[in-house]
Amino acid sequence: MTQDVRVRFAPSPTGHLHIGGARTAIYNWAFARHHGGAFVLRIDDTDPERSTTENTQAILRALRWLGLDWDEGPEVGGDFGPYFQTQRSESYADALEHLGSNGHAYPCFCTPEELDAMREVARTRGGFSGYDRTCRDIPVEDARSRVDAGESHVWRVKVPADRGDIVIEDAVRGRVSWPADVMDDFILVRTDGTPTYNFATVVDDWKMGITHIIRGDDHLSNTPRQIVVYEALEAPQPVFAHMSLIFGADGKRLSKRHGATSVEAYRDEGYLPEALLNYLSLLGWSIDDKTTLFDRETLVREFHIERISKNPGVWDPDKLDWMNGVYIREMSAEQLLERVTPLLEDAGLISAGEADERRDWLLEMVSLVSERIKRLDEVVPKVGFLFRSSVEIEESARVKVLEKEGAEAALAKAKDVLAGVEPFESGAIEDALRAIPERINVKPKLVFQSVRVAVTGSMVSPPLFESLALLGKDEAVRRIGSAIALTSG
Repeated sequence: MTQDVRVRFAPSPTGHLHIGGARTAIYNWAFARHHGGAFVLRIDDTDPERSTTENTQAILRALRWLGLDWDEGPEVGGDFGPYFQTQRSESYADALEHLGSNGHAYPCFCTPEELDAMREVARTRGGFSGYDRTCRDIPVEDARSRVDAGESHVWRVKVPADRGDIVIEDAVRGRVSWPADVMDDFILVRTDGTPTYNFATVVDDWKMGITHIIRGDDHLSNTPRQIVVYEALEAPQPVFAHMSLIFGADGKRLSKRHGATSVEAYRDEGYLPEALLNYLSLLGWSIDDKTTLFDRETLVREFHIERISKNPGVWDPDKLDWMNGVYIREMSAEQLLERVTPLLEDAGLISAGEADERRDWLLEMVSLVSERIKRLDEVVPKVGFLFRSSVEIEESARVKVLEKEGAEAALAKAKDVLAGVEPFESGAIEDALRAIPERINVKPKLVFQSVRVAVTGSMVSPPLFESLALLGKDEAVRRIGSAIALTSG
């Protein structure tokens, strides 16, 4: 590839970064990094009612959280700015003047009522239903006079009457063509002077030197109009690559009914950025037919646009959970504690700065759950009993375990033997508890379940012996005593 690669990701800040947009950003970023090119971030904020600074910041946060950096754009700058469409009105005005002077654009003075009447006639007669080009052949001087007089107008592109089929060689889909004879002279600039999407995005991509446009195939229908604008501007056309959208298991486009859709929602649900990056990369692209887990460096090294699939990616939350669990298990205790500490602080289990004071204890704690969780948000519910001064025993656990025949005796014996364990470490605790069933003639399961419920409040918990060691002898014995009092009552 001889030409320097320049790609862009141009989200609209009308909401947070959704999963589909994140995948688009990942593919553009990986393509740029693979070819040593530039990844440009542009904010298409032309919807004044829905575009907000808060949404822009949320998009930037989500991209950074995923590990994506940009070479040009907000908070970075660059030679082709500004990088907000609302700040690029001068570029659009210059481009429109160029199109008007070379005869490729013209002012249209038709009122909304006149346009409605045209459409009604077209529907009645059948055939072409687009704009009938009433204003296309108004003499240039007459049109200029009407514009100068302040008459309301839009600007339309003049689609060549003899234009043949519009054809692109899409890097994903191959040859795609559209008949030009059914295309009307569409609007470039509205009556209020704002550019339409298909005009603004072409001008921006042209002025920013974008060489490749990698985007979802929901934009495929925009492409023929954009090609017409490129040709009118006499601007070089980029390579287009339209990837299929992401679908749910029901075969419908991914939406809120399939679960969370924004990147930050998945962050808040306890997914790791490296796992989500890995998973999203595989929704429509692959290294080969067997590689599933890979890091960012491998993605960059192996990313080839030719391997983007024409088939839709299918969202599989179970696979994402599995992948996230693998990444968690591959982390060291120190790395996992770093990720978990903010969650513990938010839950009020530890105070700011306490992580350093209790580091060794906390490292043992996260080691207990690392093999048993798929998401980080599962940590707090699993380990909360280790931090609280008391536990509330679940009703189902009380009925199914503590009210069983022999449970009270098992707890009494456990309280007695644990009080004598020294040192109070998991190995010695296990030996002491395993000796109880034979002494009092009960099943081992009853002993372990009773102690588990007494100290954790639940029938499900991290490994029992290690949990007891982390609680400490005094607290473990006290909780068992409280459970005995509960069963006696």
